[in-house]
Amino acid sequence: MSGLGKLFGKGKKAKAPTPQEAIQKLRETEEVLVKKQEFLEQKIQQELQAAKKHGTKNKRAALQALKRKKRYEQQLSQIDGTLSTIEFQRESLENATTNTEVLKTMSDAARAMKEAHQHMDIDKVDDLMSEITEQQDIAQQISDAISKPVGFGDDVDEDELLAELEEMEQESLDKELLNVGEPNPVLPSVPASHLPSVPASKVPVDDDDDEDMKQLAAWVS
Repeated sequence: MSGLGKLFGKGKKAKAPTPQEAIQKLRETEEVLVKKQEFLEQKIQQELQAAKKHGTKNKRAALQALKRKKRYEQQLSQIDGTLSTIEFQRESLENATTNTEVLKTMSDAARAMKEAHQHMDIDKVDDLMSEITEQQDIAQQISDAISKPVGFGDDVDEDELLAELEEMEQESLDKELLNVGEPNPVLPSVPASHLPSVPASKVPVDDDDDEDMKQLAAWVS
């Protein structure tokens, strides 16, 4: 029989409570002890007031009050120690419960990760990444080939075209220099005065001549 079995007089092994049940029981016990503390503190104050009241007038009653006060103080001290033990036990159990939950969560995560990696092979992953890199290089080469101009002009030397362009510009410049050296033709000046008019009755004029004269007069004026 275990020590706890002997303590509580149980021959059979009792079913262990869950951590949550044990924590709840400890909290309930703490509440009871705290209430007992408050009761004892009130009794101590009452006995103290009684001892002061009787004083030297009734020494016997005063001493009895002080004795009861002393017993209450001893009980209060015992409860303080018990509460400290229960609080420590409850906090330890809460920490143990938290650690258990954390370890369970970590264990579940480890199993999930193992399951996720079960069908993975590091060599296959390396091969896959190499294949992806190779396909990316091929795609880049295809893009470069598609964007490269094709057709007319592929076999033409740009240097030859530049030389031809410079030759054309030089010829144009030479022509401009030649035109600058030639004198501009001087046209005869037109007299500012009007030509004397001839009476139509004295000078016989044909119809064609008359039309020419009209045009000449209009141009002069």
